[in-house]
Amino acid sequence: MPSSMPASQPPCSRPIFLLALVLAGLLLASIPAAPLAAEPQPLAADLVEDGQTIDLTQEKYRQLFDELTQKYQFRDDELRSIFQGLTINRTILVLMDKQGEAKPYYSYAPMFITPGNIKTGKEKLQQYKLLLDRIEATFGVNREVIVAIWGVETRYGIRQGKYDLLQTLNTLFAAYPRRSDFYRKQLIDFLLLCRENGIDPHGIKGSSAGAFGQMQFIPSSFRGNAVSFDGDTKRDVWNSVPDVLASIANYLKRANWVFGTPLYADLGYRLNDPQLIAAVDKGRSARLPLDLVRQSQDLELPPSPQDLPVTIVGLDLEPGGPYTKRYVAGYPNFQAITAWNRSNRYAMVICELAEALAR
Repeated sequence: MPSSMPASQPPCSRPIFLLALVLAGLLLASIPAAPLAAEPQPLAADLVEDGQTIDLTQEKYRQLFDELTQKYQFRDDELRSIFQGLTINRTILVLMDKQGEAKPYYSYAPMFITPGNIKTGKEKLQQYKLLLDRIEATFGVNREVIVAIWGVETRYGIRQGKYDLLQTLNTLFAAYPRRSDFYRKQLIDFLLLCRENGIDPHGIKGSSAGAFGQMQFIPSSFRGNAVSFDGDTKRDVWNSVPDVLASIANYLKRANWVFGTPLYADLGYRLNDPQLIAAVDKGRSARLPLDLVRQSQDLELPPSPQDLPVTIVGLDLEPGGPYTKRYVAGYPNFQAITAWNRSNRYAMVICELAEALAR
């Protein structure tokens, strides 16, 4: 009897062929798919219009108002007066999205360590010598560093910011998702500091990141560190130089400043130990024993207070020279400056400006 299959194909070949297809499918399914290219995320500023009224009925604001009334005893009419008619400032969002574009140190430092900034800083040291004597005696923080921070932050009080602070904080809370939780806290602290100090929250000017005053505190820093040092009880960081300089000193004292100890030490233009190289890559959180740094770099280095570890910092040098980086060890006082501003570049600028003021 003739077979129904072609004479050239064995009777069992079709099941084997089907099994092979199944196995091939399983094999292909087990191979991870190539990741799809990530869709570019829209910038926060692209999602809103400038001057757009903030919707105070949205859930995040309802929860905020509940906390302000129940936990902090704000009245409903107070909150209506404060928040009514608030709008988005799109410029704030644009500037926040640009903050990650860090300049290399060789172009960053000259923005602040200028002949004019040094000259004015030295004049301020003389002008406020007796005040700085009292501040050093009270807080144990070196005067040149205090004045250097003052100079870098606002050019000794001249540039305190041009953005309405209440609008800035609400813009960032309402329309900057990446840091909305942070600015929610800052908004609450701002309202509390205004109430505690008898300040109208409308009309206070500050930076695009929500900092204000001659030393550019954010609201939580003000509430935790600002002090009155001019004989009254009001913490006036806008107009009172004694309050400004003492508040800077108080912040650094609370960050464990040790008077008269080193800020940093130069390590040269190359690192000799993989542990030091790894520490540079990890940033400000990586700290190494000073003895390890001494031995690996074959250097005599000043002692660290209480033998505390140091930070290893790489500073970009201008292109075209024989080396690409200069390396320094940041001592505990250097680390205290990074508690103020997390950038190692910022801390190094403060150190070098302070050195210039002391000469």
